Amino acid sequence: MTPLLRAEHVSVHFHARSGLISSSTVRAVDDVTLVVNRTETVALVGESGCGKTTLGRALLRLVEPSSGTILFDDESILSFDKGRLRTFRRRAQAVFQDPYSSMSPYMTVGEIVEEPLRIHGLAGSVESILEQVKLTPPEEIAAKYPHNLSGGQRQRVSIARAVTLSPEFIVADEPVSMVDASNRAEILSLLRELQSEHGIAFLYITHDIASARHFSDRIAVMYLGTLVEIGASDLVISDPRHPYTEGLLAAVPDPNPDNRNKMRKTIPGELPNGAEVPPGCPFHPRCTKAIGGTCEVVRPRPSLLASGREVSCHLYSGRKES
Repeated sequence: MTPLLRAEHVSVHFHARSGLISSSTVRAVDDVTLVVNRTETVALVGESGCGKTTLGRALLRLVEPSSGTILFDDESILSFDKGRLRTFRRRAQAVFQDPYSSMSPYMTVGEIVEEPLRIHGLAGSVESILEQVKLTPPEEIAAKYPHNLSGGQRQRVSIARAVTLSPEFIVADEPVSMVDASNRAEILSLLRELQSEHGIAFLYITHDIASARHFSDRIAVMYLGTLVEIGASDLVISDPRHPYTEGLLAAVPDPNPDNRNKMRKTIPGELPNGAEVPPGCPFHPRCTKAIGGTCEVVRPRPSLLASGREVSCHLYSGRKES
């Protein structure tokens, strides 16, 4: 597959002031390397606070990386001036998590969807765009305000706004977390349909590993600002290699009612503060497989396994996959 976006050693650090004098550095994203190929969906999963949204925003240059390189179609987006950044915005868009707060309550649906066209001086039919996202009848929907719509309809408007400029890459940040269960499958099916029709590449940010398996081609697992495992979705789900990935999958609810009283394995402890990242492997204080004398001192580097996946864990450093 042909790479569309390539992030190399990207870090996003924030300086948080805790008082009049003292301050600390929050390592929201720390030395991340990630490739998204054309027409591919990469799911980014991990606990709340691990840096998923910050990474997604950095890839769109909505936040400025502290270091690293981000190449889009072999051009560094970090070197773009305002004019080139404006052109980049036509090619890379976002669907935000909360459809309630990501749209102006004072604009009609038609005005919201038309706004990107006006900003970029392009012609287009709002009604045809609304039909693409299954909002019908489009004339009636276009005249409504966001508060007149259901949660699922609002998210479809967000998707319509994102695809208005025919982008090649979309960061979909938890696009189904704010809609009810009956709409989640429909929204993901819609995104897959739009991807097939328009050749869109997605970075799909989610907590829902089950949906990541069915919607994505590859899964990238993030912990405390770093990527710990990347590989084909079926492989990561069926045969996780990093202890953190194993813990996330163990916490997925079991639909079998016979297991409702069964104690489930959970990852011990809590996600540390981004300003207090442990030395060595960031996961070692919570890891049940930590190697004494190594994991708490040496930060693991990505190891490429025979299956093609990468795992950042000392259990696989310097050895081949069995």
